[in-house]
Amino acid sequence: MPSPSKRRVQTVGISEARDKLGALVERVRPGKAYVIIEKAGVPRAGVMDIDEFEDYLELRDVEIAREIAASAREHRTGKGRPARKLQAELDAIAGGLHKPKG
Repeated sequence: MPSPSKRRVQTVGISEARDKLGALVERVRPGKAYVIIEKAGVPRAGVMDIDEFEDYLELRDVEIAREIAASAREHRTGKGRPARKLQAELDAIAGGLHKPKG
């Protein structure tokens, strides 16, 4: 998928957007394009893929932004661990949960 900076930005008038909404939505599928909707030549709205929009909303959430920053600090200070080690820990926990009682 192209990076957001390499995607095409397309501009359409509001009448065209209304008449061709299905085609417009297909343009914004992952990795394709962004669409700017104009009314009387003035940009009024932008359309993007839903997954990217959800990511955008999460990043604007102050609490989520704090969690991301805290995670980045922990990683920089060496508090992270390799994925294999984490998976082994999770497997051990899951294994303990499934032991028969007796």
